[in-house]
Amino acid sequence: MTTMPAATTELSADEARRIALRAQGFLGAPDRRGGVRGVLRHLGAVQLDTISVLARSHELIPYARLGAVGRRTVEDAYWTPAPAGTSGTSPAQPHAFEYWSHAACILPIEEWPHFAFRRRAYRARPHWYHELADGAYETVIKQLESEGPLTATELGGAKNGGPWWDWSEAKVAVERALMYGEVVCTERRSWKRVYDLAERAVPDEFLHDDLDDTECLRRLVRLAGQSLGVGTRADIADYHRLKGEQVDAVIAESGLVPVTVEGWGKPAWADPEALATTPRGRHRTTLLSPFDSLIWERARTERIFGFTHRLEAYVPKPKRVYGYFAMPLLSGGKLLGRVDPAREGKTLVAKHVSLETPRAVEPMAQALREAAEWVGCSDVRVERVDAPALRGPLVDALTAL
Repeated sequence: MTTMPAATTELSADEARRIALRAQGFLGAPDRRGGVRGVLRHLGAVQLDTISVLARSHELIPYARLGAVGRRTVEDAYWTPAPAGTSGTSPAQPHAFEYWSHAACILPIEEWPHFAFRRRAYRARPHWYHELADGAYETVIKQLESEGPLTATELGGAKNGGPWWDWSEAKVAVERALMYGEVVCTERRSWKRVYDLAERAVPDEFLHDDLDDTECLRRLVRLAGQSLGVGTRADIADYHRLKGEQVDAVIAESGLVPVTVEGWGKPAWADPEALATTPRGRHRTTLLSPFDSLIWERARTERIFGFTHRLEAYVPKPKRVYGYFAMPLLSGGKLLGRVDPAREGKTLVAKHVSLETPRAVEPMAQALREAAEWVGCSDVRVERVDAPALRGPLVDALTAL
């Protein structure tokens, strides 16, 4: 591979963009052998969210990088444990667990020890808005010990019948145990968390909380730098939702190296391996989940791509500009537009299409057609296009595919 110029501490804006794309798995041949689990370990975290339009976000993440991997394959890759040992005496080993990282995320099981700092912080916090009766916590732990793994429903019900956060005592208790690390979620079943005791579910080699906060933070800062390729202090902190001062305390010993990036105006750090070779290879053309780690942080997305992205699902409908679940279009290493999709039977509906340039017509048609086929739709219908003159060419391009 071609070596980058010697002055690796000074990067052009284009070099930084390409480094970021490669680090996130969008530049170069996809890792077919590693598959979905390879994507998870490469990214370090895959965000979960309740919204499902084309598919849920944790399905869209590997799809964007690998192509039309089967949706059942995606779920199995995350949640199906490795087979038991050949002797039959070793329990099956999970590949991943769910915990609070950037948000609720699927995380590689080997990173369990490195979230000990967060589990300790949760244990030290006041019990905020959810009160818990004496003995309720212990009751849930005993039930999991004797009957687990279980969902909140199987523990006695998740809700009291009130608003969204009106949790039952069992749900409050098990979520508290999850935050503390006594309980772990290693599966989603019909979108419900499945809880088990950490001592039973987490492999012995990872089941320890003896790493101090500094060791945990150093590891997570290094992982964030590797997953980003290059980033500012704020970028690195945001990846696993660390505090700026936590990053400051460990970044000098994290293995990341300081760089300057043209136009960024802020100090930055890079993964030295990302600087060792020039990013080359095929660019992926795809639609991105708004929860994709390539575009998690709005300021970073604007800085790298000159593209403003905002999830509008939680914006009142009259105030939405691009739609409920607008998905940015990535093509040629740039963000060229967005589409707010929906499904009606076997039809993928492009409710609102926004294109940055006429050159985005063909890539948008390709991305829409691929996404439709992936989710089992045979047709694509285009409704509103911001630039009316581009609607006809987009429909023609879709027809030609």
